[in-house]
Amino acid sequence: MQEQHNLRAEGDDDFAALFEKNTQENPEIREGTIVLGTIVDVIGEYAVVDVGCKAEGQVPLREFAEEDGTINVRVGDKIEVLLEAQEDNNGLVVLSKDKARKRKVWDEIQSACEAEGLVRGTIQARVKGGLAVLLQGGVKAFLPGSQVDLRPVRNLDTFIGKDFDFKIIKFNKKRGNIVLSRRVLLEAERANLKSDTLNRLQEGEIVEGVVKNLTDYGAFIDLGGIDGLLHITDMSWGRVNHPSELFQVGDKVRVKVLKFNSDSERVSLGLKQITADPWVNAEQRYIPGTVVEGKVVSIKDYGAFIELEEGIEGLVHVSEMSWTRQIKNPKQILKIGDQVRAVVLDIDVSQNRISLGMKQLEENPYDKVLETYPPGTIVEGVVRNIADFGVFVELEPGIDGLVHITDLAGRSGSVTRASCSRRATACARWS
Repeated sequence: MQEQHNLRAEGDDDFAALFEKNTQENPEIREGTIVLGTIVDVIGEYAVVDVGCKAEGQVPLREFAEEDGTINVRVGDKIEVLLEAQEDNNGLVVLSKDKARKRKVWDEIQSACEAEGLVRGTIQARVKGGLAVLLQGGVKAFLPGSQVDLRPVRNLDTFIGKDFDFKIIKFNKKRGNIVLSRRVLLEAERANLKSDTLNRLQEGEIVEGVVKNLTDYGAFIDLGGIDGLLHITDMSWGRVNHPSELFQVGDKVRVKVLKFNSDSERVSLGLKQITADPWVNAEQRYIPGTVVEGKVVSIKDYGAFIELEEGIEGLVHVSEMSWTRQIKNPKQILKIGDQVRAVVLDIDVSQNRISLGMKQLEENPYDKVLETYPPGTIVEGVVRNIADFGVFVELEPGIDGLVHITDLAGRSGSVTRASCSRRATACARWS
């Protein structure tokens, strides 16, 4: 009996010595490290893995599941596992494939962070203060709202589901905390683009850009790392009330560089300058007396502007709208968008001005007044207006005659304003 005990003790010592030797020859085999093992058997829901220790370990088959849920385990496969303990209560080695994968991913992320490299991930959801990102390997990270883009983003939901490269700006492996930034990458990219753009920009050159922002006075165009201003007055030869009539944010446009200062990095752009000025030779197309047609594009108290072609407008003054009607405001007879016919009265190309008349398309009723109402004719009309100096009497629609106060007489021989206002008709004497 004692002899068997001695043999068992000697055997245990030999195995311990063999394990010690194996450990010395394979220093990587120690608890808390990732080791390479071989699948030697599959029993039930476990894969039996040999990592070179005195016993084998078991790994749940669920840890072998692929993204689509399939499990492919074959005897003889080599796998990486985390050696958690060399022996548990059952004398087995404690192994984990999942923990090895996660450990490896964290190590790769740490290496990328230390080397100031990039990591790729998918934005999963919106969280307080920013967005949740799932990095390759299944590690979660946080992207602050201020680090999403170059400018503040109003709707972070538009980024959900999209893949991007990120730079790690904070990393704490123990706490499992990773903070990312996309903005720093965009800033670096923009700086490179800006340098290239500044080197190639020249006045008079036609370049392509993207509408970045719209204001009341113009549009900012991203030319590649540097923004240029396309002023509203340089968008079209015609009338533009607001840049949104022509552009939307994100539109691609071709523009001409009007002015460029490399020191201040200011760029003035023009769109209308790409096409010919419509006022060139306009005096040959709009000769006084020519009948033209156009659209009402603006109405002021003093008249209406008529667009004759893109970039050319003419003004119909309120006094040139009717021979007979007393028009106080053009809105009485016109509205924006109306198509009207008019006659060219005058043109001044140096001032980009064309004067138009609408009443000239009709016969002037006053040209026949002497024929219809020769001096001495007794007429009857309706009092339309009373002034201190006399009374205006309508002879026919659009034709008024003045009865001066000296040609009016009451019963007493004097005329008062009150007595005139009670009259329904009056006599006009032409002399």
